[in-house]
Amino acid sequence: MPRSAHRPTILDVARAAGVSKSLVSAALRGERGVSTASRDRILAAADELDYRTNGWAQRLVSGRSDLIGVLLTDLRNAYQTEIVNGVEDAARSAGFDVILSHGRRDRDLLRTRLQGLIDLGVDAVIAVTGHLQADDLDAAAERVPLVVVGRPASVPDAAGWIRNDDEEGARLALTHLRERGHERIAFVHGSSRPASRARRDTYRSFVAHPREFDADAEGIPRLLDAADEVSAVFAANDRLAAQIVADASDRRVRVPEDLAVVGYDNTELAELVRPGLTTIDQPRTRMGEDAAGQALAMLDGAPPARIVAAPRLVVRSSSG
Repeated sequence: MPRSAHRPTILDVARAAGVSKSLVSAALRGERGVSTASRDRILAAADELDYRTNGWAQRLVSGRSDLIGVLLTDLRNAYQTEIVNGVEDAARSAGFDVILSHGRRDRDLLRTRLQGLIDLGVDAVIAVTGHLQADDLDAAAERVPLVVVGRPASVPDAAGWIRNDDEEGARLALTHLRERGHERIAFVHGSSRPASRARRDTYRSFVAHPREFDADAEGIPRLLDAADEVSAVFAANDRLAAQIVADASDRRVRVPEDLAVVGYDNTELAELVRPGLTTIDQPRTRMGEDAAGQALAMLDGAPPARIVAAPRLVVRSSSG
């Protein structure tokens, strides 16, 4: 029996087996009432034609897609991809698959991607982003169970929310530096998002004479030029901290002897940079697992919840 040049359909299988479309459908679903001889003939024809059932269509018939959509701000961000690992693990355990969509740090694109996931028919959406506006999240939460991981400006009451305790994380970092004898502590930030602002505000309340630097083209060089005036720096994330360590090496500013550095997130980068980066760990995999668990519970009618994840200090060489 020659293979069809086009992707075979259930009608092709029915014609090849000499039976009706409904009988093929019943046989492929394993329903009772199909004789052994007919089932064997149908399965042989399907195998010969290399026919594959359309699992997507079968799921939609049941009223669910068994898919969770995950929207990311930046696929290159290790913090976000590790959250996805947790989402995938929890979803797989519940029999769900995961579809990723990437907003590329563009608010308009994030909005489009969010709408696209919902239009695709996912059962729930997990938005790992702090960049979406309240009205975008409101509109999405009206259509599907929505869980936000991160710290946007606001989260609708209809959505679940999982975030890190940024204030406590900043206190842990700054207390650690103070216990190491540092009083002249600078802060480097690269975003005006709520999470970064929370870390900055804690810094301002903690340090008597704040020295803040924006992570633009001039900010880190200015910080390193002021290395005689500051003895330590708390960076709003690991990427900024790693950049400070690298630029300090280029300028022969020794870390931690001349400048102690602490980051935030405990991404893989913190382990790879030398000296190893002291940082604040967010339980990213656990946050992803909790997000998936909450989305699945909302599918079954549970109300949305608010979860604040506890950070912890991870000490390495960069802080002495």
